[in-house]
Amino acid sequence: MNQHYDIVEACKRGDRKAQFELYKLYSRAMYNICVRMLGSAENAEDALQNSFVDVYTKLDSFRFESTIGAWIKRIVINNCINALKKRRLQFSELTDNAQMPFEDTPSVSDGILNVSAIQDAIQKLPDGYRTVFNLYALEGYDHEEIGQVLGISEATSKSQYSRAKARLREVLKSPQSLVVGE
Repeated sequence: MNQHYDIVEACKRGDRKAQFELYKLYSRAMYNICVRMLGSAENAEDALQNSFVDVYTKLDSFRFESTIGAWIKRIVINNCINALKKRRLQFSELTDNAQMPFEDTPSVSDGILNVSAIQDAIQKLPDGYRTVFNLYALEGYDHEEIGQVLGISEATSKSQYSRAKARLREVLKSPQSLVVGE
């Protein structure tokens, strides 16, 4: 059973209170996705606003085949991807000699990773790396889906993800990324 059926149905009828309730239920989580994917609060706010306009205008097409949250998330991710494409998202080309060595991630004995340091490190990734990393590691897309959504090859998606992980490991190994262990 869909948990927010009544709210969704009221939104479909144009009920402004229900629309605001739906926004309150999902805006914070969707904003966080926008920030992760777009890298700035301003761009995230724009994408979130555009996404909820799309949600309300396309709500008649929602058939409760998934949760409303999953449906909204898909709209948000698509809007973020479109915003990145408008900014001409750059992907590094995959070449045979472009393999980056993987270094070990910091161990628990080195200290506990600071969550804000991880978030900051992800935001510092180039757009292409960050987008693929977020879609794969945080949103659960596979490389084939990422390739289709972004218009890149599956191999490029894998390469971008691999390079993003290597860059994150490098950044997170720096002493200011760690909190002193107990």
